Amino acid sequence: MTTLAPERLDATFAALADPTRRAILARLARGEASVKELAEPFAMTQPAISKHLKVLERAGLVERGKDAQRRPCRLVAEPMRDAAGWLGDYRRFWTESYDRLEDLLADE
Repeated sequence: MTTLAPERLDATFAALADPTRRAILARLARGEASVKELAEPFAMTQPAISKHLKVLERAGLVERGKDAQRRPCRLVAEPMRDAAGWLGDYRRFWTESYDRLEDLLADE
């Protein structure tokens, strides 16, 4: 089983629980963006988007750079990879459980 710091895993899943934050991450997967650019598709203010970004930053999913006056945001995917690995351990568990059930049913 994959062992991760519970706080990091909790922060990752908490950040991913919100659809706006997932949409922000999907946008950042295409490349860096400013807060203004990230706010464009949403019916919310830039300060509201900034609050979402702070949650993503605390979870380690987003970094903000410095480029003169612009502070571009960029995706940091490692925490999602770690969460996927953690979930993968359970995927193996369920696959093995279904295989055992299938074997049991085949024997009857």
